[in-house]
Amino acid sequence: MATNHYPKKNSQILTRHNPLHSQNKNQKSLTIVLGLTTSFFLVELFGAFWTHSLALLSDAIHMLSDIGALGLALFAAWAASKPARANKTFGYYRAEVLVAFFNSALLLIIAITIFREAYTRIHSPIVIKTIPMLIIATIGLAINLVGAFILSQHQNENINIRGALIHVLGDTLGSLGAITAGLVIWIKGWLWFDPLISFLIGAIIIFNALRILWDTVNILMQGAPRHINLEQIRRSMLQVQGVKEICDLHIWTLTSHLDMLSAHVIVNNIHQSMEVLKDLQKMLQENYGLEHVTIQIEDGSTEICKTFV
Repeated sequence: MATNHYPKKNSQILTRHNPLHSQNKNQKSLTIVLGLTTSFFLVELFGAFWTHSLALLSDAIHMLSDIGALGLALFAAWAASKPARANKTFGYYRAEVLVAFFNSALLLIIAITIFREAYTRIHSPIVIKTIPMLIIATIGLAINLVGAFILSQHQNENINIRGALIHVLGDTLGSLGAITAGLVIWIKGWLWFDPLISFLIGAIIIFNALRILWDTVNILMQGAPRHINLEQIRRSMLQVQGVKEICDLHIWTLTSHLDMLSAHVIVNNIHQSMEVLKDLQKMLQENYGLEHVTIQIEDGSTEICKTFV
């Protein structure tokens, strides 16, 4: 008979996450950062046209995408807090995943636009007012750092917060790039350095956008979470006393840090099915942080494991 030898508990896995519990603080953080970003966007946009800096304009455009991303993230947080209904039995948790997908796709479009303009500027440089450019870029850097700090406190709780954070971090790098371009042009007079920095900003945007895009696509395709080892969980379930066989095992993510599991479990004694079910639920919750578990107990007579693997 099998004995219960579970893997050692991981303190990080044991951390429970209640999506509804974190909605208020996430919305508050997003609102603060949205206010800071919006207040500076108009200043940076005006400064970009005034100084003729493409690097500053690229950062302003990216900041505009931040405003959209933060606004959509607030909408997603609100939608996710709505209760489930008869036609939406899982509620609206997936709203944040859809918004994160849209944000990452938007970033890719913005980066392509920056590349096109930078290519034109390299062949036809424009004189830039470096001192105002440096002042505006420095203020932008300070605001982005504050926003990044606020969002970083909640990035592990929500994929949408992480998406918004990547937007802000991209802006932070953009501000650093604009400052660098301003200094180089001021000291060396290299006008081509401004569009060169814009190419770099665009590359950083694409890299970060693809990361978020990959995560959201994996969730939408109901792929197994990256931190979950499906085979290890199967072995752990087989070690629970009374379990004979596991089949049709699925693990997927509904929304950030809300993983779900379903499986058919063949037991040795159908009369002990409730004890086996409780042991399985306890093990999966304590060792893997899986709280939403759906398990169908079988006695083997349905031959379900010959249909599903």
